[in-house]
Amino acid sequence: MFVGREHELNVMRRLYERRGFEMVVLYGRRRIGKTSLIEEFAKDKRVLFFTALQQSDLLNLRGFSAAIAEFYGQPSEMPPFATWQQAFGYIAKREQESSTPMILVFDEFPYAALANTSLPSALQIAIDHDLKRTNVMLVLSGSNEGFMESKVLGAKSPLFGRRTAQIRLQPFSYLDVAKFLPNTPPVEQVDYYATFGGTPYYLSQLDESAGYQSNVINLCFDKLGTLYEEPMMLLREELREPAIYFSVMQAIANGESTPKAIAEHSGVEHGNINLYLQTLNNLGLVEKRVPFGEKPERSRRGMYTIKDPFFAYWFRFVGPNMGAVEQNAGSIAAHRLALGEAFATYVGQQFETICAQWLAYVNAAGKLPFLATSFGKWWGTNPTKHEQTDIDVIAADASSKTILLGECKWRNNLDETETIEALRDRVGLVRGFATTHLAVFTKKPLSKATRAKYPELIAESVDDLYSAL
Repeated sequence: MFVGREHELNVMRRLYERRGFEMVVLYGRRRIGKTSLIEEFAKDKRVLFFTALQQSDLLNLRGFSAAIAEFYGQPSEMPPFATWQQAFGYIAKREQESSTPMILVFDEFPYAALANTSLPSALQIAIDHDLKRTNVMLVLSGSNEGFMESKVLGAKSPLFGRRTAQIRLQPFSYLDVAKFLPNTPPVEQVDYYATFGGTPYYLSQLDESAGYQSNVINLCFDKLGTLYEEPMMLLREELREPAIYFSVMQAIANGESTPKAIAEHSGVEHGNINLYLQTLNNLGLVEKRVPFGEKPERSRRGMYTIKDPFFAYWFRFVGPNMGAVEQNAGSIAAHRLALGEAFATYVGQQFETICAQWLAYVNAAGKLPFLATSFGKWWGTNPTKHEQTDIDVIAADASSKTILLGECKWRNNLDETETIEALRDRVGLVRGFATTHLAVFTKKPLSKATRAKYPELIAESVDDLYSAL
């Protein structure tokens, strides 16, 4: 079942229908759905699909030559091309004689380019001399986001300026995740999103009829579960020192958020920790957050968090209980730890992400009181109360000096008035805004009395957040 990605598909279809040479750079971390997107787009079209492997340049070129021979109906014993330039030239010559557009997919391009550093230059020459006169739509795809941004899209790359579109594929939003679980109520949808995030492959493993707890136990707390070793496998596939990266991720999951603290708790040299954090950031697993309004490169209050919900969940709950899982006691561990009070606290943190996505969604639909141009959260000192505080979600527009401050509460029992008054006390903590709107996001709807008491308040329950479907 193919779900979502409507915007990406529309962009690719529009480029294809223009005819002429097109070059689409598609990238995103492993399991994010790049191949599924390409296959959905390319179905019923002429497509030459080649996937590079982590092997020698000679073997990748042989594989590419075999894919070309099969596509053009050439004998399988046709000798491989001697160079990449010859291979690209052959495709260009054949396509200059064809009136039907063709899609050339070069999947996992970084693997081939790392095995032969002259490959981007060879492709650039082929584009400038031959391919630009064809109806070829070239799709360069890769999981190594850092490589794709520097060696394909970067200003120093031979391919710089050739791309006609670039798509960094992101995980699904909470609303797209809900499409995988059409018969699941919103409260349980939040549990699913907080656990499995928005990675299509992880979502495809779910059995909605089994229920949330069974899915978690079967996939994550069983040593034969499909996702039990997923984080370790991904780190081993993508990185040279997976054990060190594992330790860094574990430190962040345990609450360490500054480079100094992460280094101390992971056993990494202080001088090297930023390199490891940057690599994890490039993989889309970790991100550095700073209080709203501060510049990341200047802020001294930056905090590192695990960006992907599944990895955050795994390192918080599964990783520390691997001993129990290996002894076939994973179900007990899951019920005692991952499905109890600690999990409720964790879901509350992920609920903030859902609320932030909702703000962006309704803003794009023109349904906020103003058009927001920046989003984030804030933390720091409240000078009036002389205490540390935070603002869960923020949407703002500097030009109109308008800001929205939001509080997210994932609780069954809530003192509504206290929550709203505490939020009102935070007005003015983010400076430079003349008009402030307040929003409260809750597990259950606010009472009619509270809604009447605060008529200007934006109040959204979890059911409201999912009503956009």
